[in-house]
Amino acid sequence: MTAATVHREMRARLALLATSALLGSAACGFGASPAGPSVEVETIGDTTIVRTLSGSEWGAEATLVPEVSIGELEGPDEYLFGRIWSLAVDDDRNVYVFDEQAQHVRVFDAAGAYMRTVGGRGEGPGEFSRAEAIAVLPDGRLAVRDPGNMRVQVFDSDMGGTDEWEYNSGNAYRAGVPLYTDVRGRTFLLTSDQSRDNIVIVLGSDGTHLDTLPEPTMDYEQFAVRAEHVTEESSSSVTARVPFTHGFFWAVHPSGHFLTGLSSDYSIDLGRDEGVLRIKRDYDPVPVSDGERDYERESLVRMIRFSVPDWTWDGSRIPDHKPVFQELLAGRDSRIWVRLSTEGQRVENENYDPENPFSNPIIWRTPIRYDVFESDGTYLGVVVPPEEFSASPDPVIAGDHVWAVTRDALGVERVVRYRIEVDYAGRG
Repeated sequence: MTAATVHREMRARLALLATSALLGSAACGFGASPAGPSVEVETIGDTTIVRTLSGSEWGAEATLVPEVSIGELEGPDEYLFGRIWSLAVDDDRNVYVFDEQAQHVRVFDAAGAYMRTVGGRGEGPGEFSRAEAIAVLPDGRLAVRDPGNMRVQVFDSDMGGTDEWEYNSGNAYRAGVPLYTDVRGRTFLLTSDQSRDNIVIVLGSDGTHLDTLPEPTMDYEQFAVRAEHVTEESSSSVTARVPFTHGFFWAVHPSGHFLTGLSSDYSIDLGRDEGVLRIKRDYDPVPVSDGERDYERESLVRMIRFSVPDWTWDGSRIPDHKPVFQELLAGRDSRIWVRLSTEGQRVENENYDPENPFSNPIIWRTPIRYDVFESDGTYLGVVVPPEEFSASPDPVIAGDHVWAVTRDALGVERVVRYRIEVDYAGRG
């Protein structure tokens, strides 16, 4: 076992923005910072551990600056979205938007201008039954996961020809689970086998079945509450996770390896061709306030009592601290984004409905923050998105740009391209 403490100097990892913009503002784009992070590197067996002790490459928080917005409250139908479930972006920055309500994909150019629509409800070639997620393959083809038709529908890069890759969806729908692809053109499908265990099917660039893998998981203590209601005529039960308890998360990295982590600790594993890269960071856990704890407990009790009226809390105590993170993302550029837990904020519910037993006059919101790492474990820094930014569906990340869905006060959905901007001038 070897250990070393490395103090890294800040280096420019991305091309600088236009020279005029750089001269006009010290807070624009990615530049040089006088000091980088303090890092400890350790090798144990086939696992390389990179632990960030303090500092970051950027040396300051980054924000997301909107550049292009797609979507309107009123206007041409091409710019009105029903329910956006998935996004994809190609090398030319064309944007693909899957609307679950319409069961089609709309394509927009890099400037946000409408180009075409593909798909639509049906069972024929190029049609969707219950599609869920989309992805762009390295050669520019568009893949659409459609468990309703038990296939991946593939469109040529010019959206002309189509192909169909059949797979056994197990009649399981995975709303919210991305469609993963890697740099070798492989596609990864989460589904279930005959025993109802979750598996990951790996398809080659031509749709050939290459492998079947168990869903990434690990043994850990899970905390839940359970309620049962039994009568002579029927029985029902409800199980729910205790709020703010940790969970296991995974994603597929563009390298084709799994990115995994248990949120009880700041420890994230990235598989490699040889061994594992383990990313760690010293981090102070976020406390759960009394108000937020009471709100989550009361909401859960109310939900369970809707099915089991006489139920009382019999589960574990709600923790004093939140789990470290809530999601793991891998960008098209291979960077790793970790969505952190943050302190809750008490706000008035603008949509409060006193007639709805599940509606509350006061709700708690948690700001979105991401830690960003290079694929070698280098900690770049934190990204703070604007309030309207939505973490669902998963944003698309490539270099210094992020594409994400936003929702305004009226519930109007838009797709926004953001530029990552580091505020070096505000560095303290």
